[in-house]
Amino acid sequence: MPKSAAVKSRPSLTSTTVEAATAAASKGHAAADKEFWLRVARTVLVSRALDRIEEQEMTPKGLVTYQFSARGHDLAQAILSEFITHTRDGATCYYRSRPFVLGQGLTAEEAFLGSLARAGGLTDGRDIGVVHLLPRRERGTVLPASGDVGAQYSPGAGWAQSLQYYANTLHDESYTGAIAVALGGDASTATNGFWAALNIATTLELPMLFFVEDNGYGISVPSDFQTPGRNIAKNLAAFGNLQLFECKGYDPEDAAKHIGAAVEYVRTWEGPALIRVEVPRLSGHSFTDTQSYKSPELRALETSHDPLPRLESFLTKNFISQKEWASFIEAAERDVRAAADRALAAAVPDTAIVTKHLFSGNHGADGVKGSGVRMNLQDAVRKTLEVELEHNPKLLIFGEDVGAKGGVHGATVDLQVKFGADRVFDTSLSEEGIIGRSVGMAMAGLKPVPEIQFRKYADPATEQINDCGTIRWRTLSKFSAPVVVRIPVGFGKKTGDPWHSVSGEAIFAHTIGWRIAYPSNTEDAVGLLRSALRGEDPTFFFEHRALLDTAQSRGNYPGDAFTLPFGSARVHREGNAATIVTWGSMVDRAFQAVEGLDVEIIDLRTIVPWDKEGVLRSVRKTNRAFVLHEDGWTWGFGAEIAAWIGQNSFEYLDAPVERMAVPDCPIPYNTTLMDAVVPTVEAIRGAMETLLRY
Repeated sequence: MPKSAAVKSRPSLTSTTVEAATAAASKGHAAADKEFWLRVARTVLVSRALDRIEEQEMTPKGLVTYQFSARGHDLAQAILSEFITHTRDGATCYYRSRPFVLGQGLTAEEAFLGSLARAGGLTDGRDIGVVHLLPRRERGTVLPASGDVGAQYSPGAGWAQSLQYYANTLHDESYTGAIAVALGGDASTATNGFWAALNIATTLELPMLFFVEDNGYGISVPSDFQTPGRNIAKNLAAFGNLQLFECKGYDPEDAAKHIGAAVEYVRTWEGPALIRVEVPRLSGHSFTDTQSYKSPELRALETSHDPLPRLESFLTKNFISQKEWASFIEAAERDVRAAADRALAAAVPDTAIVTKHLFSGNHGADGVKGSGVRMNLQDAVRKTLEVELEHNPKLLIFGEDVGAKGGVHGATVDLQVKFGADRVFDTSLSEEGIIGRSVGMAMAGLKPVPEIQFRKYADPATEQINDCGTIRWRTLSKFSAPVVVRIPVGFGKKTGDPWHSVSGEAIFAHTIGWRIAYPSNTEDAVGLLRSALRGEDPTFFFEHRALLDTAQSRGNYPGDAFTLPFGSARVHREGNAATIVTWGSMVDRAFQAVEGLDVEIIDLRTIVPWDKEGVLRSVRKTNRAFVLHEDGWTWGFGAEIAAWIGQNSFEYLDAPVERMAVPDCPIPYNTTLMDAVVPTVEAIRGAMETLLRY
């Protein structure tokens, strides 16, 4: 999604550029003003009081079990927060980012409630207090943080790309000048997420600031192991489309000058920048870390770089008296102590609602069904995407090769031609970046529809997938990320292999917060995909490779308004002697296998949620159950279905529940070997006849 040629060209970073950006920052944000510095000081003092009470009082008593002090990082973050004021600004942060979030509007009481896991906090005890978030108040939006190091960067890139899309494509002027900022420690620059986001932000020239707080350590590991030469900014000097800044985060004037310049640069030139902020880590990595791995000389040097005495000196020299400073400290201490008392008196969260907010509660409904032309499943998917692109201007489709090529499976052919490269576009080869940016886009209000080319290729994005699914639950529905991820799965119609033939739905079924659609035919594919695209939950939409353009799945296009609810199975074939529960490619094989037998076939259509009651109704009628799927045997989703049937319909069964699946073995490349592991029509028929004779 390249920028328009009308966008002004970006200058090379020179001292003149820095000074110009600094002057603009000072003018726009009153960085040299007394009130600016008093707000910074207030944030730092509140942060210090919070850390001290937690470290010295609450943690030793076991009241707080996760404590990551921000002492030393606090001044730089407080200054940054003063510049993140646009109503559309978005920030992603990490476990040491509380001073920044305080500057964005988090109260001391909310901070304590989070640390103490009490009711009334931002997550009501669902998440640890250092996994920060904050819906917009008077400044920016703080997106829900992750407990995974480096996972904050690509959602930040997604937010930045959304800003660009709203401003340039939807022509919403309220987004002009807004930026995304991602805060992280120096060790996080070694992670996949950092490099994925850096690649996205620089290739697309996004308004994104990487705010790297370099304290020289990742827990006990020196930064030599993260970055050659211990300076990420110097190492990125030749990186294209990236402007670099550095500052001493413990020096008030130097920090304000360069942080303000970096923010103003991104706002003005609408392109990415990185600022390396040198800070001391005055406490251990967490409350259990004694820092015994640091020499006394290093500890003394870090203490000498404590930003609080330097802030005091700067303020008393330029703005307030020593007496006013003492009074300022006293007021902050008093307010934080009162907040601690209120938080300690708060109730424990209600256990009755611990499972609420896992999903939106809206699983769709049956829509108006028409009778259109007959088409393949692949063509039905493309038609549905086309209709929804016309219906929703906030819907974006992207992934590797989905643009000019139209997808390696052909499901997005000509969509870029019709809707433009800002709505249907290619990405870099980074599944972490594809899914991570989708999360940021979704939280910004867009409807991202990324494609992962094959199920196995989703593995690098596991961290982002897991984080995305729990966002609604973790934030009490304050945030959600209704991403729809399309993934071709399963063996091919002419071949298999261990890399491209993975089905693997059981793993995703165990990934909390995701819905899973697995259609076996054209009509169901249209209805489920449209429900997902108009829904409010993150969803995996599986497109089986052997069904994309084969006769087994072909059917009439059901119309542009047709939808199907999730969690409602289809009775594909009625019968009385036994029930087959299956989905995907196995539906057609089950049909062929039971020809001439009195067997009912239930196509689940969706794995999460699955139609438990519909399965039970059929099994209680036929008194025999056969669960059939392509995924692996051990811990396959069929085991869950069999257990449910046994637990809830044991007295109705005339035979043990039968299962058939792929043995715990990859799908072979040789088709003869593939047929030896994937259930064939003949194997299904034999197992069913045995079950009927029981």
